[in-house]
Amino acid sequence: MPDQKKVLFIDTAHPVLQDDLQAMGFNCDYFPEADLAAYQQMAHEYEGFVVRSKIPLDDQILPLAKKLKFIARVGAGMENIDVDLAEKLGIVCLNAPEGNRDAVGEHVIGMLLSLWNKLPQVDREVRQGVWIRAENRGIEIKGKTIALIGYGNTGSATARKLSGFEANVIAYDKYKHDFSDKYVQEVRMQTIFEQADVLSLHVPLTEETNYLVNTAFLQYFKKPIYLINTARGKVVNTADLVTGLQQGKVLGACLDVLEFEKFSFEALGSETLPATFKKLLELPNVLLSPHIAGWTHESHYKLSKVLADKIKVL
Repeated sequence: MPDQKKVLFIDTAHPVLQDDLQAMGFNCDYFPEADLAAYQQMAHEYEGFVVRSKIPLDDQILPLAKKLKFIARVGAGMENIDVDLAEKLGIVCLNAPEGNRDAVGEHVIGMLLSLWNKLPQVDREVRQGVWIRAENRGIEIKGKTIALIGYGNTGSATARKLSGFEANVIAYDKYKHDFSDKYVQEVRMQTIFEQADVLSLHVPLTEETNYLVNTAFLQYFKKPIYLINTARGKVVNTADLVTGLQQGKVLGACLDVLEFEKFSFEALGSETLPATFKKLLELPNVLLSPHIAGWTHESHYKLSKVLADKIKVL
């Protein structure tokens, strides 16, 4: 009798992924208490790994996974996977940006609307019996120039969702061209520096994008801007962002991700919060959320279903 095909769930996923894998003939294992050492001991048994961000999949484990044919990342970013090494070992790396692009696009708009209409602030005031109207006037999206850096799945989804707000949406993507359509105008970075009222980031974390947004970068903008980051925390230098906010170069920031997150993206990186983060918390024109832009009930299902469909055709 041939060996049973097996998939190791290093992280959890929607049950549809396990159901579909079992229908393909795989046995699925999940050991929630396991650590890297335990995974190293069992890696040789599996044809597939399902992972979010619990551990890095690099030279500490991939060479031990002699049967491994695929890695399925329940999400978009691949920075916790040594993709080059995996490809050298004949391992296919899959991700599912199609599964949470709509969630991210909606979160971008939700954060911008909340910041511009001061919703967290006015909610607290009304609950305390404070009724302030004139000082809490909002800002409309219509007519503003919203610039996107990165025009893959989440960037294009954000542009589509902005279309109903009658904003001027422009985008730059170093690795994608000729994508102008009824939702977006493709432009050079210089145009973004000259025209942007709002900058929304939609890039992966790479050596090239690490601290992309820093003091020097912000100085290129002709107008003060609002910044939205739903990509990865380390794309933005927080200390430089705080300086920009204090000096008025940045009028406000919506941050779903922070550079101080732990590797697993499940918490902040230290029991003692960095001084820079404490300064960020003191600023009233900053809106924060805990890395949930792509984390809706719907995307929970779609991320896993997209991966299952990709595994079926391997």
